[in-house]
Amino acid sequence: MAKQLDEILMDQGVITPEQSKQVHLYAKQNNTPIAEAIMQSGFATEEQVTIALSKHFSIPYASKENGILVPEKEQNLQEIIPEKFARENMIVPLFVEDDSLAVALLDPTNLFVIENIKMMSGKQVQPFITSKSQLLAVMDAFYTNKNLLEEVLNETVHSGPTDVNAADEEEVEVTGVLDLDRMAPTASQYVKQVNAILRQAISERTSDIHLEMFDERVSLRFRIDGSLYERTAPAKDAVNAIISRIKILSKLDIAEKRLPQDGSFTIRYQNRSIEVRVSVCPAVYGEKLVLRILDKGTGEMNIDKLGFEPDQKKAFLEAANLPHGLIFLTGPTGSGKSTTLNAVLTTIRTSELNFMTLEDPVEYKLAGISQVQVKPAIGLTFAAGLRSFLRQDPDVILVGEVRDNETAEACLKAALTGHLVLSTLHTNDALGAVPRLIDMGMEPFLLASSLALVAAQRLVRVLCPHCKVPHIPDAATMERIIREGHLNPRERNSWTFFRAVGCPRCFNTGYSGRRAIYEVYRMNEEMRNIIYKTQDLIALRKAANNSGALNLRANGWHKVIRGITTVDEILSITTADE
Repeated sequence: MAKQLDEILMDQGVITPEQSKQVHLYAKQNNTPIAEAIMQSGFATEEQVTIALSKHFSIPYASKENGILVPEKEQNLQEIIPEKFARENMIVPLFVEDDSLAVALLDPTNLFVIENIKMMSGKQVQPFITSKSQLLAVMDAFYTNKNLLEEVLNETVHSGPTDVNAADEEEVEVTGVLDLDRMAPTASQYVKQVNAILRQAISERTSDIHLEMFDERVSLRFRIDGSLYERTAPAKDAVNAIISRIKILSKLDIAEKRLPQDGSFTIRYQNRSIEVRVSVCPAVYGEKLVLRILDKGTGEMNIDKLGFEPDQKKAFLEAANLPHGLIFLTGPTGSGKSTTLNAVLTTIRTSELNFMTLEDPVEYKLAGISQVQVKPAIGLTFAAGLRSFLRQDPDVILVGEVRDNETAEACLKAALTGHLVLSTLHTNDALGAVPRLIDMGMEPFLLASSLALVAAQRLVRVLCPHCKVPHIPDAATMERIIREGHLNPRERNSWTFFRAVGCPRCFNTGYSGRRAIYEVYRMNEEMRNIIYKTQDLIALRKAANNSGALNLRANGWHKVIRGITTVDEILSITTADE
């Protein structure tokens, strides 16, 4: 490039000259490229950088949002640009039009790659520029071999010993099959099966893998967008060997089959590291294995894309910019609370304040923020860590979860001594956090004065854009949507409803990805008085509704009328009194 990236961003007003100086210092100190330094410093997002380059080079920007980064399935593009070449050069073919091949790539100035594409395809190249995260996600979906898992698991597997002789890699590469030459044929087959299961799960955006044995059969299920789906299961006599392979990777005791065990390992898949948490539990017919896949590349750190309505986002950020107070986000396990709080921290992060987090585990590594992993086995609990934090001169503290009275008391003490504290609770709704905290020992008058905001969230599945079809709800459902969503019936002509169908691109589920729905309540004078005087939850909920804030069900209906999700999805996730 004739200009450095930071110069291009300054020309377009994305970053300031002062930020450019900080970026060069950060890049030098941490030995990172300028692009990474800009994003890690929080001065610009990956999308902003890519759009700036698109404007600078006058090359169209391709993303899933603008509908360009969607390869045509019917044009045999995999044969024109093989997967190996695409991954090595970080490109994705998009479509063929006359004598031109459209491709999305990261570096439009790489003439060597463009010439190779011309020679390989025999066509002129029409380049589009895209971001790395978007390109990798589309590449994974486009080049997925859906038959891989079934092909591998259907191969003949003879019974073998359960102590698989696998290597103890610190980071396992699952793009190919490892260590096969060093293993017996049977052992190598089990390694191949484990790799195939992990590859297929990651390509299908799976959050959890369940493998368990029953009396007559084996069950392998993937949790995709919150729901479990059956997949081709391995042979029954291979299950113990597969579990042993997983135990070895996560450094568990392969001889222990009577007690539950937990561990983790990291895999390397298509240029990114993915953590896999392992839980093995003894059951009636043998051990049950559950793998939680934590793919950092799919975490959304942009607060604008999480699902907040404009008023909810404004309220949350106003509370997060207060000098002190308590902010609690509630919801069940797996509802995306950590993602939301990390996105908020990323948004308000500044070098002028000291940010510290205490988590179990640390799921997202955030630049410029001190993050601590709790270790109860050695006495580093949430409460103990929080007491230590107060001696580290923090301004903003994130506590992963308030689980006990001691942690609740430490959070309150931190808020009362001039710190902003963000944390999570397990309650059914946002306002349920108030009686829960009082039950944990917080004095009502102290809670009333320190509580700044309570919020709750759930995840709803997003309709697949490729197969959703228009749908008109019946009159009763429409009336319910208007009433519970606090909507103006005169605007119904602008609403768009769809229903899920299912296609190969969404693995026949009808949905692709998830988005959060929220209820966000800023504490006002009326709500503080109720907490202080009566702690009446019904009165508190009435006061919150009078403030005009949307509850979970109402927020869900706003997503439905915009064609993001379905009526059935909202009814299954929320209740009318939330």
